[in-house]
Amino acid sequence: MRTRARGFTLIEVLAALVIVALGMLGVIQAVTQTVRNGTYLREKTLAHWIAMNVITERRLMNEPPSVGETSEDIEFANQRWRWTLKVTQTQVASLRRMDVSVRPAEKPDGTALTTVSGFYGTAIGAAGGSALPWANGQVGGTSG
Repeated sequence: MRTRARGFTLIEVLAALVIVALGMLGVIQAVTQTVRNGTYLREKTLAHWIAMNVITERRLMNEPPSVGETSEDIEFANQRWRWTLKVTQTQVASLRRMDVSVRPAEKPDGTALTTVSGFYGTAIGAAGGSALPWANGQVGGTSG
């Protein structure tokens, strides 16, 4: 009488390989998505820093920024970026709104990674919360 050899059949080995391959495919997709997310967050953070730098530079100027739109390409973190600054006049004569959009230079317009808003103004209140002279000598605020 012959004894049967113990071991795996070819079909069992192939089924195990298919299961391992599918599991590895899922792991590879998860790692790829994590890398994409990390790259996106890095670029978004850098774009935000650039926008904040543009707003800070304008706030430190002696003269208010001109109403209108300006753009510039810069190099930051070994990458080319394009920022666009849009300055609008607010209802308060001494206050201007600045909106800065930033995108990688090679991307088309309208694909900004971030947009940051800031204000440039000359109305500064004294300590204690007194009313501010907004325009033409008019004093705004509430009395308490």
